[in-house]
Amino acid sequence: MVPGESATQSPAPGSIWQLKPWWCQPWSILLSGAAGIGGSWVVLQRWWITAAVAVAVGLWWLLFLVLVPAAYRQQQAQSPVNTNGAT
Repeated sequence: MVPGESATQSPAPGSIWQLKPWWCQPWSILLSGAAGIGGSWVVLQRWWITAAVAVAVGLWWLLFLVLVPAAYRQQQAQSPVNTNGAT
């Protein structure tokens, strides 16, 4: 153990969003995605381009708002892993 280092690790945050900066919070992800979809329609006025943008944004939302937080919760639910480098 390194001098001054605590013998116990601080507990991990209960939510992945506590680890993320303000620009990577759910509200900012939703807002920027909606702005991208709306901006695509306002600027281009082509439904097929806006639909493609909406599908891409939907996949982005699925990944970052559903799958990543679920994987984080699953990881937190598992037994703690030794993180001090010992095997």
